[in-house]
Amino acid sequence: MLPVHSPKPPSSTTKATTTPELNSIERKNSSSSFRSQNSFVFPNSNRLWLLLVIVSLQIIILLMARGLPLSHRRTHFPSPLSYDHKPVQNPANFSTHRSKSANISISSTVSSPPDRCSSGRIFVYDLPAVFNRELLDNCADLDPWHSRCEALSNGGFGREAAGLSGVIPEGLVPAWYWTDQFAMEVIYHNRVLSHECRTTEPDSAMAFYIPFYAGLAVGKYLWLGYSSKDRDRYCEMMLEWIKDQPYWKRSDGWDHFMTMGRITWDFRRSKNEDWGSSCIYMPGMRNITRLLIERNPWDYFDVVVPYPTGFHPRSDSDIVQWQNFVRNRRRKTLFCFVGAPRAAIKNDFRGLLLNHCNNASGSCKAADCTGSRCSNGTSVILQTFLDSDFCLQPRGDSFTRRSVFDCMIAGSIPVFFWHRTAYLQYQWFLPNDPKSYSVFIHRDLVKNGTSSIKTVLQSYSKQEINQMREKVIQYIPKLVYAKPEKGLNNIKDAFDIAIDGVLKRIKEQEQPGFKWK
Repeated sequence: MLPVHSPKPPSSTTKATTTPELNSIERKNSSSSFRSQNSFVFPNSNRLWLLLVIVSLQIIILLMARGLPLSHRRTHFPSPLSYDHKPVQNPANFSTHRSKSANISISSTVSSPPDRCSSGRIFVYDLPAVFNRELLDNCADLDPWHSRCEALSNGGFGREAAGLSGVIPEGLVPAWYWTDQFAMEVIYHNRVLSHECRTTEPDSAMAFYIPFYAGLAVGKYLWLGYSSKDRDRYCEMMLEWIKDQPYWKRSDGWDHFMTMGRITWDFRRSKNEDWGSSCIYMPGMRNITRLLIERNPWDYFDVVVPYPTGFHPRSDSDIVQWQNFVRNRRRKTLFCFVGAPRAAIKNDFRGLLLNHCNNASGSCKAADCTGSRCSNGTSVILQTFLDSDFCLQPRGDSFTRRSVFDCMIAGSIPVFFWHRTAYLQYQWFLPNDPKSYSVFIHRDLVKNGTSSIKTVLQSYSKQEINQMREKVIQYIPKLVYAKPEKGLNNIKDAFDIAIDGVLKRIKEQEQPGFKWK
């Protein structure tokens, strides 16, 4: 697309220097002509009076022209109205600027408010109900062992948290829910539908959102001997539908995005006998931007977003109050570990960390999550993180784990043992400098006894701990999903960061010479 060109307005400086000169030339020519042709008619006094009258008339005309309203002058600037056509709130700006200099242009005295949708607008497809609403209606059948209805209630936040009275400030208890880590698709769908940049006119859209609950659709088929065809069925059906849409055909999916509320590996089956669905490898999925809770770091179209946690602030003040609470919290132990050992895994690293914690002579607090002791609906995890300066974060069943975000929201400093647990994942949501908010200890040093976790963490001064904690607290808003469907007032949460990033990516893809990063 060619750049838009707006002609420059006439220079006020040029006017100021040329107009009087032109006037003087006109007056000189007029008087000399008058004198040469009519000197024999009028006496000298009458000629003088006539000359004065002519000059006076010219001055009066010039002053009247300068006093005309701005709307009657030719100009390339917009009229001084704000974006929503309301008068500018501070008209004093005009008189202030004019008193300083008559050469200040209108554009310097009237600043249009920024367009909050400058990166583009989003069109939401109205998918057949089988791809989203019917999955929620049949929530009791989404898991082979228990109903998912409670976990997906309240717009994906789950049931309201209980048992937090006396643990956190009473005024913040209503902002907490027992949210399931795989509820992201429902949360994002509700927020996109109420997004300020949503449009119902596809021709005006920069991005197209496909509200397919891919994670919920495949969940029940991951277990109990279902076939690869069962695991692929919903994704195949969705792609058949979307490929018939004219806006898909126009871009081959480059400007489309969707949420997939599980880790990327659940959708990357390469052989029929392997785990998961082959959804991401299907024809048609190649160009779609995919929001997941764990990405393949080498796939440009995988975009990772934070796991949902239990804190869903209702307002900006909830955020500030929570940040102050965790900042001023008196922490009783140096570090903690929350997790369950994997007895079936040889040289299980979680079991090793649990032993380190139990042998740390009061410096570590452990929450053994064997069985269902740390399932949604208990305050044990939150209390453990609130009481500790550091929290140990090994990889989960995959490289990432929700516990990282539970830890950081509580103001505890994460200790990582794999780079892919966070550093190669959540670049939009975490600080650029890993050392500013976390500690890294290579797992091999712990396994072979070269490094003592307790000794490493004790080497940090109180000032260094406070600085790292402050960085963690600063980033809490980017790690949570707000309760209001329209988001918070002046603070951007994880959803806002993700949608802004997707729109920016899609806009960049349309630029000539674009290359994948």
